[in-house]
Amino acid sequence: MTPVNQTPDLKATRLTQSRYQRASSCYDRAESPLEWLAFHRWRRLLWSQVRGEGGHILELGVGTGKNFPHYPAGRPVAALDLTPGMLARAQARRAEDGVAVELLLMDAQALAFPDATFDAVIATFVFCSIPDPVLGLREAGRVLKAGGQVLLLEHMRSDGPLGWAMDRLNAATVRVGGENINRRTVENVRRAGLAVRREEHLWGDIFRLIEAAKEEGP
Repeated sequence: MTPVNQTPDLKATRLTQSRYQRASSCYDRAESPLEWLAFHRWRRLLWSQVRGEGGHILELGVGTGKNFPHYPAGRPVAALDLTPGMLARAQARRAEDGVAVELLLMDAQALAFPDATFDAVIATFVFCSIPDPVLGLREAGRVLKAGGQVLLLEHMRSDGPLGWAMDRLNAATVRVGGENINRRTVENVRRAGLAVRREEHLWGDIFRLIEAAKEEGP
């Protein structure tokens, strides 16, 4: 098995940040057709899976704040993003919608939180673009409390014949938009030391909802 990096690749991280900084002004417009067709429903479904009535939530890759309408009422939420432009738009949306959320400029691959801080760690369409997804998922597990949830809404490589085409198109999609379309995210969750508790296919085997937790000790 390939060793897991302990620290982020700074060059790759800066490149990802610059791509999304450039895209931040038109990001919502570019995604609006998919948001209208399916993404908003899948976001609602994902956030409805958050267990419990209390406890602290961390959202990785808040982007422009599209998940704000789905935050559980009364739950403290910290939300971070790598890109200042995205975070500025989330701040404007927070003020407009009156959402109680702490917004932070931070790299998901190097979280500035102590171990076992959060009861749930949630991300939507984030681990397709994090330079080192396994490192990011390990960090998610590190800051998660025992018994907590990792909830992911992600697109990933198809296990079927379409996967071949996704592999060959991936370099172009990364250059254009920053997203990898051939990530094996379920496998990456396991490589990060998390246990997959549930996996739901939302559109074929490409768009999936994943619930994971810390591996239980012996």
